Amino acid sequence: MSTRREFLKQAAAAGAAFAVADTVSAAVPGTAPARVLGANDKVRVAVAGVHNRGRALAMNFAKMRDDAEVVCICDCDTSVIPAAQKAVKKSSGKTPDAEQDYRKLVERNDVDAIVVAMPDHWHAAAAIMAMQAGKHVYLEKPATHTPAENEMVLAAQKKYGKVVQMGMQRRSWPKIKEAIEILHNGELGLGKCVFAKGWYTHNRPSLGKFEPSPVPENLDWELWQGPAPHKKEFKANCLHYNWHWYWDWGTGEALNNGSHFVDIIRWGMRLDDYPTIVTSVGGKFRFKDDDWETPDHQLIGLQFGDRCACSWEGRSRDQFPCDGFRYGVTFYGEDSCLWLSCLDEYLIKDKKGNVIRDVKGDMPVRVNDIFNPCESLDTIHLKNFLDAIRTGIPLAAPLEEGCKSTQFMQYGNIAQRIGRSLKINPKTGHIIGDSEAQKLWTRKYEKGWMPKV
Repeated sequence: MSTRREFLKQAAAAGAAFAVADTVSAAVPGTAPARVLGANDKVRVAVAGVHNRGRALAMNFAKMRDDAEVVCICDCDTSVIPAAQKAVKKSSGKTPDAEQDYRKLVERNDVDAIVVAMPDHWHAAAAIMAMQAGKHVYLEKPATHTPAENEMVLAAQKKYGKVVQMGMQRRSWPKIKEAIEILHNGELGLGKCVFAKGWYTHNRPSLGKFEPSPVPENLDWELWQGPAPHKKEFKANCLHYNWHWYWDWGTGEALNNGSHFVDIIRWGMRLDDYPTIVTSVGGKFRFKDDDWETPDHQLIGLQFGDRCACSWEGRSRDQFPCDGFRYGVTFYGEDSCLWLSCLDEYLIKDKKGNVIRDVKGDMPVRVNDIFNPCESLDTIHLKNFLDAIRTGIPLAAPLEEGCKSTQFMQYGNIAQRIGRSLKINPKTGHIIGDSEAQKLWTRKYEKGWMPKV
């Protein structure tokens, strides 16, 4: 029988690096899974995708010197690697190794866990590939690019038994947790909550209308596209953040930021079942002549039979606040309302507008730091992930919850793209009686790159 290293090399050469055969053990002697971690052992971490959020995560893990060691970073664009290495060295005193090819990263025997902070179209493939190689996974939101990929990553976790924490870090923030507990207990006049709304506003500029241009020498464009169809020529305005607004790679504001706030709504309202009806209205209304493809204004509605409903409003190019906040969540109780802003804080008012409770967080948030504003708060979430690996404690944001919150927003995008509401089976989460919508349940993959469990 071939070794895992030999198999992955053969698979990569064949263009099918994700199809790991069942006969290949996920715990080959000498690889990370064979290393039994104790409660005080450092978890050896690698970070994939280090331009922005990934670099912040690499730095935050590196600062946790008693708990973790960042041993390697990875990015298809080698120009962003030095800054990430510098950030890790500044935090830990050690310069991590670097890889350009994610397939080489998962082969490494000195890695216990991989942070997936790559573009959305890579999330499922990267997470599955890491689990197949015996690594635990910290998976940035959204969990996946399509509902079918939610099913894939959940099947992979069940098969390989790895710890997978979603990057929905507000589930670990102290004051947010305190507010959700108040809501669950029906205290302070909140009582039964039957409606909630989330929203996100920004003032994103035009992408412009770009022509294809030569691929920069520092970028492996074919590898960057990875599982997505390799049909688009390189345009300079798609990197590094703007890929969010292209359907082949991104999922729009609904999953870029909406998934965070809908996750809080699901958590607060205990929405364990799927919705019964999903609607979406909106479109690309501003800067119509640029290359942006996803909606820049969108309102998604989710109905849960006769029990309750919720909504999410995204205004990517309109930064006017809602209820006084640029982004947040409101829960409407029987006699009062609960507001959660983007920070670790909450506000409760009664029907007359009187403030019942106004609670600010104890940990610093650098509001004007667009790179890493909530470092101290996020560290709580990262510590939870590391402790789950070492001691088996419950995760704050397990994969199942992350996939469900992701799927709620994916329904909204499907409804938006076909121009009508969806009927959903609340138990299975599957779309009912709409063949056109069902086509968007999955996606087309580049030949040989479809994730396989």
